[in-house]
Amino acid sequence: MKRRDVILAGLALAVLWQAASILLARPILPSPWEVTLVLAKELLFGELWLHAAVSLWRVSAGMLISVFLAVPAGLAIGQSKRLNRIFSPLIYLLYPVPKVVFVPVVLLFLGIGDAAKIVIIFLILFFQILVLVRDQAAGLAPQLIQSLRSIGAGRRALFVFVYLPASLPAILTALRQSVGTAVAVLYVAELFATRYGLGYYIYYNGSTLLNYPAMYAGVLAMSWLGLGLYFTVDWLEKKVCPWKFA
Repeated sequence: MKRRDVILAGLALAVLWQAASILLARPILPSPWEVTLVLAKELLFGELWLHAAVSLWRVSAGMLISVFLAVPAGLAIGQSKRLNRIFSPLIYLLYPVPKVVFVPVVLLFLGIGDAAKIVIIFLILFFQILVLVRDQAAGLAPQLIQSLRSIGAGRRALFVFVYLPASLPAILTALRQSVGTAVAVLYVAELFATRYGLGYYIYYNGSTLLNYPAMYAGVLAMSWLGLGLYFTVDWLEKKVCPWKFA
């Protein structure tokens, strides 16, 4: 996707927002210019940057932990018919369950700290990455595996030089699909028992202070957080999967 197209799409959304603000003519929908001024002020002189940093830490930690645990598990299950037969029924039962329903349970067990928010994000991303990596590893051509085994490649060599590189696109696709979900659930998680995070900032300004420009500034900040993570995954894909862009 070209940067120019992204900028034009952003400008089109800003025009639509401005038109809706004029037509509605109510405080609950301030103009994009007013929100932008509040956003700049909050970032420079307020605590919005702190809330954004806390949210970035939580969602990044959840994503990294899910990758480090789900990728080896998915590769192991995908390359082993026995493991796949054992764990597939469990994955089949747990994968469709909306993980957001576990928010109260996780908060009950882990308390109000960062750990609970990170675990909630981890639960969402783990199964998405696990399933895609498992399917990618299981779908490799048997002829390729047999040819490498015929020249003495062991299980570890196959894991490092075949299964992992072949699964990188699936890993990054899972991350790209999960970014929006992770940020949405982060908002829900930050509504409970916390004083920092963009979710708390948005809810507090919108529902308690009725400061709608600040609320929309928080929404913009959370949107930029999601976009930043999404574009980071795109950048990683170009670095670690150059053959897709050759």
